Amino acid sequence: MITLKVNGETHSVDVDPQTPLLWVLRDTVGLTGTKYGCGIAACGACTVHLDGQATRSCSVAVADVGNSAITTIEAIQGKTAQAVQTAWQNLDVVQCGYCQSGQIMAATALLTENARPTDADIDAAMTNICRCATYQRIRAAIHEAARQMEI
Repeated sequence: MITLKVNGETHSVDVDPQTPLLWVLRDTVGLTGTKYGCGIAACGACTVHLDGQATRSCSVAVADVGNSAITTIEAIQGKTAQAVQTAWQNLDVVQCGYCQSGQIMAATALLTENARPTDADIDAAMTNICRCATYQRIRAAIHEAARQMEI
């Protein structure tokens, strides 16, 4: 048994220790907001927070999580998360929406670390792939969220 702290709740899971965290979250814990995209940590659709850090869950073995607090899109909250979600809606960032939970998790982690990111900061941090190519709207929404957080 492996014990995980997911969204503030403790879960004991009986899985192979090498199972990627993504599959434990989706298939064992039942939190399907985190998406599978590539399986090699390249696309970012599976981004969650481990102790507040954006982490691609498809490449982390559940045994390697240890005592880290895991936050998924289902439970992201707080001023930064609210500002990001509001900006996403106001600027109609989403097109197909598949990658957006990972995008929002990455953007929230960025703004938590850097409340006033430049375009270069955003480009460096937001390496998630969007097949619909909404990158300009994502960047604009991050700037909008940063402005909202200052109010």
